[in-house]
Amino acid sequence: MADQSLNPWTLPALWKRLDKAWAVVILIPLVVLTFDAPMFQPVVTTAAKAFGGTVPIILFAITAVAYVKASGAETLIAKAFTGNPVRMIMMAALLGGLSPFCSCEVIPFIAALLAVGAPLAAVMAFWLASPLMDPAMFFVTSGELGLAFAIGKTVAAVGLGMLGGFATLAFAKSPVFADPLREKPKVGGCCGVKAPFQGTPVWAFWREGERRVAFRESFVDNALFLAKWLMIAYLFEALMIEYETTQYVAQFLGGESVFTIILAALVGMPAYLNGYMAVGLMGGLVEQGMNPGAAMSFVIAGGVSSIPAAVAVWALVKPRVFAAYLGFALIGAVLAGLAWGALA
Repeated sequence: MADQSLNPWTLPALWKRLDKAWAVVILIPLVVLTFDAPMFQPVVTTAAKAFGGTVPIILFAITAVAYVKASGAETLIAKAFTGNPVRMIMMAALLGGLSPFCSCEVIPFIAALLAVGAPLAAVMAFWLASPLMDPAMFFVTSGELGLAFAIGKTVAAVGLGMLGGFATLAFAKSPVFADPLREKPKVGGCCGVKAPFQGTPVWAFWREGERRVAFRESFVDNALFLAKWLMIAYLFEALMIEYETTQYVAQFLGGESVFTIILAALVGMPAYLNGYMAVGLMGGLVEQGMNPGAAMSFVIAGGVSSIPAAVAVWALVKPRVFAAYLGFALIGAVLAGLAWGALA
């Protein structure tokens, strides 16, 4: 008998190559069609309409991010990690909340910073703010939850970065932050970031062939990334709407008490899978009556503790520093939720 393990068209081989997020996009409608065929069309139609409404925002966002990537503007971020410690923390938090880094780029970038002796306080500020907001996330959040919420989340991201950065600076000599690194980090990573401090931005990137390729690749990669995660979010939202379950979740997190905000943060930290998916779900839940402060608390806590963001920290620092990272996230999420709940 022929060795089937070498056949790339066997089911195990196909499943291994298939992007699991796209598999979920396909699987959800198939499950509905199989077990409740009359609901297939309403669920798919509701999800498709929601996704279609965000297409202009997605196109603008991925174009902006691709321009930043192709021009090399990310190299300017490294300048935040030089000079006065207080200024470093403020700039690191600000740039962390606005930078377009993908999850795999954060690890080599931070590794490079730590390798050349950047202070942990500034790195912590960047670490906390970076997973929460970027240009694409801002526009998608604005389209789903409103411009005010997107601005509020951006402010919360920067504020959380400063909270963690200044707290780390204040207790830099404590046992928690002493000798924080697992080992001396090396520069490099899955995105090929080998020297994030070198190079000068080329704003007219289209004049260089390699940069045009970088723009195209970034545009396509981000388009596919946003499409799959937003489709998952809108399919889950459609299921909740068509099966009338959103009201129960919204009611669960719809109270005005401090406990609701804290509960949303505690639920968000382990339950959060992807920022774009969370935005779609929160948009539907807020419309159903979910406490806006709870929504803010959920996305802040979950964004910092999401697997890509958490792995970047865990890979480079000792467990006690990682615990402080999560503690800052929880405190910042609750404060952001309380503040947004009072303003909303």
